[in-house]
Amino acid sequence: MPGNPWRHEPLQDTAMPDIVAVQARLDPLFPGLMGVRLTALAPDRVTAEMRVRPDLCTAGGILHGGAYMAFADTLGAVGTFIQLQPGQRTTTTDSSTKFMAGAKVDTVVTGESVALHRGRTTMVWQTSVRNAEGKLCAVVTQTRW
Repeated sequence: MPGNPWRHEPLQDTAMPDIVAVQARLDPLFPGLMGVRLTALAPDRVTAEMRVRPDLCTAGGILHGGAYMAFADTLGAVGTFIQLQPGQRTTTTDSSTKFMAGAKVDTVVTGESVALHRGRTTMVWQTSVRNAEGKLCAVVTQTRW
């Protein structure tokens, strides 16, 4: 594994890395610590899930706002990463989060990140995070360079 997991090194001969290879890059990093599991990859859409563990929750037993934000940031990062050319990097330059509902401990949240803009130097991703009942909990929009 390269020293910087977000610095793109070719993973295979195809244009887009495979989900297993991308998950392997996440596992030793903060997203892996949080338990983020990728479920689908496409150039304009990334989906994942994450178990709501007690250590990711507030004292009230609901997913912490920072955990929502980190989960969503990961999906946008992955969506950008899979499109980078060798040697390129990505970072979040702007992020906005709106909270609508909570997710209870010992459930699973799902995230869907869609590309709103895929430009030459920036990308904008919007991630919807839903609780186990399918209720929208948070919407995160981020700009990546």
